[in-house]
Amino acid sequence: MKVTVIGLGLIGGSFALALRAKGIATDIVGVESSPLHAAKALELGIVDRILPLAEAVEGAELIAIAVPVDVIPQLAVKILNRVTADQIVIDMGSTKGELCEIISQHPARSRFVATHPMWGTEFSGPEAATADSFAGRNVVICQKELSDAEAVATVEQIYRKLGMGILEMDAEQHDLHAAYVSHISHITSFILSTTVLEKEREEEAIFNLAGGGFDSTARLAKSSADTWIPIFKQNKYNVLDVLREYIHQLNLFRKALERDDYKELEQIISRANQIKRVLQK
Repeated sequence: MKVTVIGLGLIGGSFALALRAKGIATDIVGVESSPLHAAKALELGIVDRILPLAEAVEGAELIAIAVPVDVIPQLAVKILNRVTADQIVIDMGSTKGELCEIISQHPARSRFVATHPMWGTEFSGPEAATADSFAGRNVVICQKELSDAEAVATVEQIYRKLGMGILEMDAEQHDLHAAYVSHISHITSFILSTTVLEKEREEEAIFNLAGGGFDSTARLAKSSADTWIPIFKQNKYNVLDVLREYIHQLNLFRKALERDDYKELEQIISRANQIKRVLQK
């Protein structure tokens, strides 16, 4: 299969490496706006060559868009303007509402499959890409009923070969759930880290006292603003809704501690412990 990957950072680079490792792609073309990333992707063997968008799209059986989410909608339209009836286009973005709305009336909409592999790390760039990233994770496919059945079947087969489970959602469901399980985690990490840096001026103390709990919670604070600000912007209202509930829960904890109401704190922690049951399903 000839595949074009647009955006050769963590997600796009890992997807390309995984396709090559599984023997799915025999020819991988890259499109990359950063000359440094393009050179590194070639050096690491992530792609076979780098081409301009128009040349890269021509003749590709699968075109994967793995760029920041604020760029995806208009880029998707540009690509759909060029594709033929036997080409498939997917995106790998973390938000779906705006994208699905913008492409909804496009004549080639059926050749597009909206996907979100539920994987990522705090690192970015082609150097962070790995071939086994997606194995054991889930991928969400949105609005599959608007895509050609054959295109969906091909995309699902590819993701299954990468070791992924398949979930189906509409765009609104996806963005709401992503705000709760993904986006709020990053906000928590960003704010924890800025709080500690504001209150703890001695960096040596942070380094020496940081245990596994702090390290695992603050890990996501290393994530790139270039990736996450577009996500927060596109999913603004869901993120705000989640933040209101999150702040409400923080206030309940604060008030219980102020009142020395340790019974209430125990109940809060006990309720939180129930997440183990959900995550073990």
